[in-house]
Amino acid sequence: MAPIHIAAQLEDSVRRRIGARLKRRGWHERVSGYTGYGTVETARVFGRISLSRQEPEESRTALTHHEDSLLDIAQRGWHFFLTAPAASVQVRVTMGATSVMVKTDRGGYVDVELSGHGLAPGWQEASIDLPNGDSVTTSVLIVGPHVRVGLVSDIDDTVMVTHLPRMFIAGWNTFVRSEQVRQEVPGIGAMYRSLVKADPEMPVLYLSTGAWNVAPALTRFLRRHDFPLGPLLLTDWGPTNTGWFRSGQEHKEAELRRLAQTFPDIRWILVGDDGQHDPVIYSEFAVEHPDSVEAICIRELTPAEQVLSSGLPVATDELLGRKVRAPMFKAPNGFGLHQLLVGSRRERAQDEPDA
Repeated sequence: MAPIHIAAQLEDSVRRRIGARLKRRGWHERVSGYTGYGTVETARVFGRISLSRQEPEESRTALTHHEDSLLDIAQRGWHFFLTAPAASVQVRVTMGATSVMVKTDRGGYVDVELSGHGLAPGWQEASIDLPNGDSVTTSVLIVGPHVRVGLVSDIDDTVMVTHLPRMFIAGWNTFVRSEQVRQEVPGIGAMYRSLVKADPEMPVLYLSTGAWNVAPALTRFLRRHDFPLGPLLLTDWGPTNTGWFRSGQEHKEAELRRLAQTFPDIRWILVGDDGQHDPVIYSEFAVEHPDSVEAICIRELTPAEQVLSSGLPVATDELLGRKVRAPMFKAPNGFGLHQLLVGSRRERAQDEPDA
């Protein structure tokens, strides 16, 4: 087994000292839940255990598809990042007919796949329970076996615009209390709502390099702007066992591959922007899994947004050109992307009888 990177060792040492001190002051382990997803055979459940001044409670509801929990509302802003994760804590995760015991990772996170839950397609629930009695119920989207098209969307510069340099976006989203500064990319919400209206069972997942700490804020943004609700696939900041920082690009690539494995019969509409790596990630995924991509939609950033995104426009035509069978569309907003996508799907539908 390879040695753990020095950065991770230092971070773990600091966290252990802080955790021990907080426990001596009477802090307790508390559980938070995030929206999961799965099939009728397996489901993926997310959660996190951290230390809190609040006494443990039973039967809380966290980040469901229909309401915010009181804990989410009370912990807005900078509180999300000033948390003390509880590593190697034993928790019980229960969903339907399945119940398993797992340990949190070094960041206090729970990411577990449960088999044999026996639940039907639609919104279902899973519970995460601590030995001290604290418990949370979180939503899980079960996708039916007959579903054939889904949507995966980036968030920053695709769903929301903050008018800040990309390196500051996550910090602004986390540390600044007011969330009104974040604006919806024009037409993106209307595009997603129209696609879901035409295919109500279409799963929508939001794939971002953002940290799990900001999941409540992102969920509130999506609800406030009436986006179709769905699981967030986020990551954990900071050192890893192999380096100083996690790779956002590797995170997106790994999650896309996992979706292709979990849903082999679903073709995904992949939506992103041309400010960073989305065109490269999506094109490489489409080459690797040609039967898993319905279309690639790339939002073209303005020159000012390109500067703030810390990158130059990616040559999507060269990347996607002849290698990728899936159609690729580019437009400055959701209205243009939707028009191109719907037009292409209509043309293909008309050609199918003649195939």
